[in-house]
Amino acid sequence: MTTLLSVFVLTLTGGVFCQMPSQLAPFKVKVFAELGANATLPCYLVHKDTDSFAHVGIRVKWTKVAEDEALNEDVMLSMGFHQKTYGSFEDRVSLQEDDDTDASLIITDVSKEDGGVYRCEIINGMVDTIQEIALEVEDGTTDGVVFPYSPNTGRYDLTFQDAKQACLKQGSTVANYDQLFHAWRNGLDWCNAGWLEDGTVQYPITKPRAPCGGSNSSPGLRSYGRQNKMNRFDVFCYATELKGRFYWLVQPERLSFDEAVQACIDDGAEIAKVGHMYSAWKLEGYDRCDAGWLADGSVRYPISRPRKNCSPTEAAVRLVGFPNKKLKLYGVYCFKRA
Repeated sequence: MTTLLSVFVLTLTGGVFCQMPSQLAPFKVKVFAELGANATLPCYLVHKDTDSFAHVGIRVKWTKVAEDEALNEDVMLSMGFHQKTYGSFEDRVSLQEDDDTDASLIITDVSKEDGGVYRCEIINGMVDTIQEIALEVEDGTTDGVVFPYSPNTGRYDLTFQDAKQACLKQGSTVANYDQLFHAWRNGLDWCNAGWLEDGTVQYPITKPRAPCGGSNSSPGLRSYGRQNKMNRFDVFCYATELKGRFYWLVQPERLSFDEAVQACIDDGAEIAKVGHMYSAWKLEGYDRCDAGWLADGSVRYPISRPRKNCSPTEAAVRLVGFPNKKLKLYGVYCFKRA
């Protein structure tokens, strides 16, 4: 009998939680690793009443799977205390062996060529475990930024179609799962649920706490699953590298919203969008402790160097709010296209 094991990678520390599927259907786990770092591909013996994989009669085989099975690449073979590694994996792979059921593979000094699908087989002749894992290698750089967005009407007020339009109006698109996952791995923590491109609703938590899925839960992406697209939530948007210049427009006086829009036009630019500010802040390190109007009627300021009176606890784009547009209390951020 063959058992296929499903695993979900949920934690910042690489913790893995195993769940037996209700039917024998293949499931590919996705593991992310930075270029040059180490990666652990999870694989466990399902039935604990069988011998451990360290037993001389049990064989563990790791294979890198190609689209054409005839081109599969052997990675490692282990039987009892004897282990053999192959090809480019020689002296770079080993079994984790945290306990008698653990056949997880550790790959050191991960390269781009290591990316792909791996198959783990634990074979004892009676109950075999087979699992496939996808390794995605990231180069540690990003060409975009994920940011949470809610309109001036307040939290949880966007249908799926509203969410798509809201992101477009702010110079961005609705983020996908991989983009949100990457942002979470890089520290994004946000307790409001938002739409993603695939119609699911999720939110990223790096610091578990009672109002955000429970203080005893693990860090990860909290998911409400696929929702009725007429339901209302916030949205996670994704903005790419700027094709132009984001800047604070120096003015002798504070401006109303309409005056701010006109001031940018008079300077040969447009009033900046929220996506412009996030891109400048995250990708260019833009930092200014002056609150200014943006195109959606909000007032925000970007801080990449936390300091007293300027987001002292963390680098962030700070939201002052959506004030009365007639108030002459703020400056303006502009964007000039290249």
